Amino acid sequence: MKRWLAGFLAVSVVALTACGGAAPTGASGSGSGSDTIKIGWIGPLSGEAKTYGVSAKMGVDLALEEADFMAGGKRVELVVGDDRGDSTEAVNIATRMLTQDGVSAIVGSVTSDPTIAISALAESYKVPMITGTATAMGVTMNDDGTRKPFVFRACFINPFQGTAAARFAVSELGVKRAAVLYDRGSAYSIGLAESFRTTFESGGGTVVAWQSYSGDDTDFSAIMTNVVAQQPDVLYLPDYYARVSLIAKAAKDKGLDVPMIGGDGWDSPDLDFATLAGGYFTAHYSDQDTREAVQNFAQKFQAKYGEKPDSFAALGYDAMSLLLDALGRAGSTDGEAIRAALQSTKDFPAVGGSLSFDEFGNPIKSAVLLQVQADGTYKYITNVD
Repeated sequence: MKRWLAGFLAVSVVALTACGGAAPTGASGSGSGSDTIKIGWIGPLSGEAKTYGVSAKMGVDLALEEADFMAGGKRVELVVGDDRGDSTEAVNIATRMLTQDGVSAIVGSVTSDPTIAISALAESYKVPMITGTATAMGVTMNDDGTRKPFVFRACFINPFQGTAAARFAVSELGVKRAAVLYDRGSAYSIGLAESFRTTFESGGGTVVAWQSYSGDDTDFSAIMTNVVAQQPDVLYLPDYYARVSLIAKAAKDKGLDVPMIGGDGWDSPDLDFATLAGGYFTAHYSDQDTREAVQNFAQKFQAKYGEKPDSFAALGYDAMSLLLDALGRAGSTDGEAIRAALQSTKDFPAVGGSLSFDEFGNPIKSAVLLQVQADGTYKYITNVD
């Protein structure tokens, strides 16, 4: 219970309810003549992806607390919106933040599809936005391959983690026949699946089952019957924890006992650890990483919340820290000034590593590979550059 309460607690916060609550009368707005900077935070504090949002928000709150809620000599006020992992709700919240609450920047969202949806608004209003955790290519890039100049992220991108997972499967697990199951309506799931397939096949493997499903599906027994018939020796499951747990259970029920691999969407305390024990996934962070920045963050997080941080907490912390640093260097709440400061970030000491942005607003950083343990923990395996 403590974890959920901590996820909802905030200091100096104006909360936006799911139906869109207005800021209290008399709240200070951002601007060059104001002593307050408003920053919007958008993410799922309820719904299927709520564990991601709660963790990310905890990391954001810790970063703000360490900065004493100050940036560039101004007081920071956080405006919070629960998008429930829904793109339409994310757009509604972002619109209110930009048109009524006067935010100077947005941190969020947490999952890829809502983040892509609100990125268009950030571009339209020329308000900088940084997500800690949304990995799909479309977050910072338009369909024609051009850059969204006002959008940034603190995490690696889908092609990188899909490639890393495939290389691990081929070189370390020695598997040759893969089954890939993905959500055909999710940019996150599709991006990971495609990059895994490309790299796995180029490494000499064969994708014997390429199976899509709907995001509303809960019964995977028929799909798994088809998959088992293809005799794969590895399953790649690039989806979020709730659906991955259901798919893994269906695989075990059909007697398919092969390694399972996934992406950072597995990183949740609500993952079915017993069923997925022994499986591997690519992640952004491990508290077993011995680097000083990681251990300092883990200790501070543990002291504040009484639990170990996950990847989403670390990336929420990094995203807010990067924005606060840029606000300080920009010396202004002007969107272009903040954008330029973010883009010029060089060797920032983030929990995820020394971070600089490339020309697409993506960080240059490594990933970690973790193994699921039956006791509800993850075992650090290796770093992947």
